[in-house]
Amino acid sequence: MFAPLALDPLNARLIEEAGFPAGYLSGGALGFQYAVGEAQLTSTEIADAARRITARSELPLIVDGGVGFGDPIHVARATQLFQATGAVAVEFEDQVAPKRLHHHVGVEHLVPTEDMVAKIEAAVAARTDPDFLIIARTGGFRNEGFDAGVARLGAYRDAGADIMMALCRERELKPVAERFAGTPLSIITGLDHHTPQEWTDLGWKLIIDSFTAQGLAVSHTREAYRRFRTEGKSGVDAGGMQLHRELVELCGLEPWLDLERRTTERTSPEVP
Repeated sequence: MFAPLALDPLNARLIEEAGFPAGYLSGGALGFQYAVGEAQLTSTEIADAARRITARSELPLIVDGGVGFGDPIHVARATQLFQATGAVAVEFEDQVAPKRLHHHVGVEHLVPTEDMVAKIEAAVAARTDPDFLIIARTGGFRNEGFDAGVARLGAYRDAGADIMMALCRERELKPVAERFAGTPLSIITGLDHHTPQEWTDLGWKLIIDSFTAQGLAVSHTREAYRRFRTEGKSGVDAGGMQLHRELVELCGLEPWLDLERRTTERTSPEVP
């Protein structure tokens, strides 16, 4: 199952239109969108973004809960908060709390396994909907080695997490899946890293792409602006009125248009 980045309701509706089964609200991408770091986001900022998405899309949403915003009591509160948004799952990771901005440049500091276990147990106990999934993510493979990563995943599974997320190296994908046969495994990577069939053959269930949509938006917008400033034309066909009308449909505005036609716009001529 693939879950692309869903930063806002329009993103989510595009994901839904394309036929993906879920979307992922990334803390890292949301931080960039707000021009801050993920470590500086608050739980309410993330929950607000999640509520906006679930209010205007039927797409099942996975929320990046980061490090849980503190100790087990904070993780419990965050779990309740994100469940209340209408999301279907939350992901917590085993970096230190408060999270440090240096993770953006490849520096991660992990908490002891027992501390993360306590957070997972708190999250599991705090949810009131048994269908709301807890995803436990470890950076152990990259920071402590293969055996330590396996040990962390096993401890997190035993603590009650529903899905295990491992940020491991390419050569570790198959061995990790073999060690955790029958356990749902997840990873964050690009859509084109492997084909759906290759992921199935490797034994991985949930593939999260947390960056492609934002990367496309930034790179293509930057290039259009650059070309306009240097050449006088952006070289981009943005779709004009046709795209505008498609967005009306994509955003689900037709029911509200119908309401206006029956009420405040009863005397207005129909626009072809």
